Amino acid sequence: MSFVPFRGKNYSARAFRCKKLDAFVEVLAYESSQMKIVLTGGSGFIGKRLIEKLVSAQHNIVLLSRNPSSVNMSIWYTVAVKQWDGKNPGDWAADVDGADAVMNFAGEPIAAKRWTTAQKEKIINSRVDATRAIVDAIKQAKRKPSVLINASAVGYYGSVENDEVTEAYKRGDGFLPIVCDKWETEARTAGNLGVRVVLLRMGVVVGEGGGALEKMALPFRMFVGGPVGSGKQWFPWVHRDDVVNIVLFALENSRLSGPVNVAAPESVTMRQFCDALGKAMHRPSWAPVPSFVLRLALGEMAEMLLTGQRVVPSKLRLNGYSFRFPKLDGALADIFS
Repeated sequence: MSFVPFRGKNYSARAFRCKKLDAFVEVLAYESSQMKIVLTGGSGFIGKRLIEKLVSAQHNIVLLSRNPSSVNMSIWYTVAVKQWDGKNPGDWAADVDGADAVMNFAGEPIAAKRWTTAQKEKIINSRVDATRAIVDAIKQAKRKPSVLINASAVGYYGSVENDEVTEAYKRGDGFLPIVCDKWETEARTAGNLGVRVVLLRMGVVVGEGGGALEKMALPFRMFVGGPVGSGKQWFPWVHRDDVVNIVLFALENSRLSGPVNVAAPESVTMRQFCDALGKAMHRPSWAPVPSFVLRLALGEMAEMLLTGQRVVPSKLRLNGYSFRFPKLDGALADIFS
């Protein structure tokens, strides 16, 4: 397809062959809604669903991947896949120039391995290095993207027993708050370049076929499911479809910037979550895992499950986002239907 530059955008020659004004406007409006988006972390639990949604919306995607051969191009045939090492700007930096948006979900999985000193360093560096490379590419771009949507987590707040946690809440103590703080600090530097920066502080993402829920459901399938620790800790959750919809909402809503809590409006404790999970799976929730057992098994990582926060999605409410799954029972019924 050939393209014609017009007011800073490239439109297809098809638009300029329209003989009637209304046809010209219709084609132009359709092509104006298409965006070029550079995406990292697109092969993960959230990224795969996000790409499906972006492709269905006719956006042009440049996916940065450590292993391009692992991407199923028979499904994502409209996605351009570029090799990168997760650390440095490469040939793909040219794709950032002229892109409408960059979405960064790259990072070593938090719960992949026990938190040894080496693994903790890998978790931090994988996020900081990737984000720094993206910001460096934005610096080099002559026409910079309008927005950087960067992943983060509610782990930023650490352990909060009673307070409602909005985006204005202070940073907590411990490893996860440090990870999130370093990650967000690197992303915020894009704001100095005139780029709108959105930091998605995500709760536990639940959905079919992966994520934390797949691991949590295993003992329930074996009839030995139950809450972890006291069960009284808050458990901020969000359905994967809402995460994807919130990314698109942030893409299109220029008023949204800075940290954004991505958690369902219904606050539940760990015990309430496990009771609902057992009900959805038609299994009992009766076998709690004592705190000391979890600490023996997971070490420092156990704190991720033994503590929580009552997270409130205040910015999303203020900007008019409507959750598809605001209630836990409805979310789990969708997943296990």
